[in-house]
Amino acid sequence: MATLRPSVACPAKPTVKTEALHAVNMESIVLFGPPGAGKGTQAQRIMQSTGLPQVSTGDMLRASVAAGTETGMKAKKFMDAGQLVPDDVIIALIRDRIQDADASNGVMFDGFPRTIPQAEALAGITNVSHVIAIEVPDEKIVERICGRYTCGNCGAVYHDTFNPTKTEGTCNSCGSSDFKRRADDNADTVMSRLSAYHEQTSPLADWYDSKGIFHRIDGDRAIDEISTDILIALE
Repeated sequence: MATLRPSVACPAKPTVKTEALHAVNMESIVLFGPPGAGKGTQAQRIMQSTGLPQVSTGDMLRASVAAGTETGMKAKKFMDAGQLVPDDVIIALIRDRIQDADASNGVMFDGFPRTIPQAEALAGITNVSHVIAIEVPDEKIVERICGRYTCGNCGAVYHDTFNPTKTEGTCNSCGSSDFKRRADDNADTVMSRLSAYHEQTSPLADWYDSKGIFHRIDGDRAIDEISTDILIALE
């Protein structure tokens, strides 16, 4: 059964020349990854290498509501009522978005679809050629998220293990000793979010894997190694 679970570390591969990807008539890409997996960093690199625009349903919803579009107003009714926006409204937003000039060669979907019905609906309006799943062991995700803290004065970001302050208890940037951690950056909350992520995406992983377009990428490595493997998968 295909699941979004940690994969065996792969040896580093030669760096892919990103120029070669610009000339390819790319189709749409779906990017998966649990919170804390580094998906945002890799999304930026994929966009730079392929020229495909990033499409986030959350960003689209906010933009369409702000613009007062017909679909945006439909979505706003559900959002104002504290309800989930129905799939048909989301798909309508995506259908509008992929008509834009920058999407002529496809787009990169960030965190969508999340269910098989959404994936089936998406397949009806664009061809998804690659699904990239960045996989990191749950315990590593917990370490990454729970170790984060910020300076309460200037907002500088630190990490207990990966980016501590040079002098304990003192911000490198402003010298403040006021530090803050997000209330939900604790092990229990993170594990609950990861459990929900695996439960939701595992059936979708199976669905895409059956189509031969699902690529597992070991995300517990150096950023450049992860990027190289992703670009190789997109060739």
